[in-house]
Amino acid sequence: MKSESRLAAVQATYMIAFGQLPVDQVIKDFTDGVVGRFVIDEDPVTEAEEMVEVSEMDKPYFSEIVRGVQKNKEALEKSLSLYLAEGYSFERMDGTLQALLLCAMYEILNTQDIDAKIIVKEYVDLAYAFFSKKEPKMVNALLDSIIKNLA
Repeated sequence: MKSESRLAAVQATYMIAFGQLPVDQVIKDFTDGVVGRFVIDEDPVTEAEEMVEVSEMDKPYFSEIVRGVQKNKEALEKSLSLYLAEGYSFERMDGTLQALLLCAMYEILNTQDIDAKIIVKEYVDLAYAFFSKKEPKMVNALLDSIIKNLA
């Protein structure tokens, strides 16, 4: 259920930032099932797309991530920027990538009961769900560097 919470948190964080929507309303829409209940799944062979209902999420965990990111967004962005390779700028990244990294950084810094390597793996998997190019590898390298430096 935490995996689904992470997916929804990335989507909600994106919606809040780029849709300029109120945090409480976005959280309510996700927890009530108004948004975020379906994802597009593509068959790798036929490339046909279909809407697939996602599994139930851990609603309190989802809310914690989204509220935590919003409350600490500036500090999280600054922390992430410290780990970016020269020439990369957080502000110039794709909005979905920004939301994913903010959620991941929040969890890495604030989750004590889940191994950081598991958190990294989950967010790398999400990166592969959203991107097909170099972004997932960058997410893996960046988050791995963060957890090594925090250890």
